[in-house]
Amino acid sequence: MADSAFFCTLSHEGILAVRGPDASKFLQGQLTCNLNYLSDTQSSLGARCTQKGRMQSSFRILLQGDGVLLAMAHELLEPQLADLKKYAVFSKAKLSDESAQWVRFGLGDAGAALLSLGLELGEEAGNLVRNNDLIAVRVSPGRAELWAPADQADTLRGQLAAQLPEGKLNQWLLGQVRAGIGQVMPATRELFIPQMLNLQAIGGVSFKKGCYTGQEIVARMQYLGKLKRRLYRLCLPAGDLPEPGTPLFSPPHGSSIGEVVIAARAEQQIELLAVLQAEAAEGGDIHLGTLEGPGLQLLDLPYQLDRDREIQR
Repeated sequence: MADSAFFCTLSHEGILAVRGPDASKFLQGQLTCNLNYLSDTQSSLGARCTQKGRMQSSFRILLQGDGVLLAMAHELLEPQLADLKKYAVFSKAKLSDESAQWVRFGLGDAGAALLSLGLELGEEAGNLVRNNDLIAVRVSPGRAELWAPADQADTLRGQLAAQLPEGKLNQWLLGQVRAGIGQVMPATRELFIPQMLNLQAIGGVSFKKGCYTGQEIVARMQYLGKLKRRLYRLCLPAGDLPEPGTPLFSPPHGSSIGEVVIAARAEQQIELLAVLQAEAAEGGDIHLGTLEGPGLQLLDLPYQLDRDREIQR
């Protein structure tokens, strides 16, 4: 399902804009990613943490015009704007919700459709290409986001529909699960540190950029700590789709050992990402919702954790 060509509207996320001469400088002290790595051809994943290193939001960030745009779960926009504005008062940076000014489509296996729009997109995650007002971003192999001004939404949808079947958001989220890309949702806000979502393994944390809010905790975990909870990919029989934050249990441990991050329906089952205690995950006896709930099976992630490589960013 997630591997076939399609497009869909990314209606679950909004756009937070930070614009002005000090936009990047201001955010450099707020976010886990290194804004110096952003360019007209490169985007990044990232997160914003509390002082204790807990993620308030996660996002994809890219340069646009006189500032940057951050795509994140709609429900996180208002609290992030309110909090960031308190720190931006002495910076030449203006923060706003630009969700209504942009339309974003998720594309699967749509290289030919992108080429027809004048967008030849590289295959490396984070690659970005522009043509006039259109922006295409590679998010994982075979998957891309297409950003455009909102007034082009109908025209662009028609151009895509002429070449690709229109899918549902679930199809896009299933690809995200299979790519191992976790995401902070309202129910999991301030629950995880970045390494629990494997964010450092997929380019969302820089250990060379210097100070940012929560940096001491995040760096200490990478260099000195032994991470006891991290992101896993799992599946369970078809049924009700578990919401983010749903607890997972292990009978040998007798208690909750993790939480659902995101989930999506596959052909004959549900696939999901969850943060689990590593010891419990290795035991393999994992249940959804209660100790007696449906059993889950561990699946492979498409990348490996490598501390030495991760700290080079």
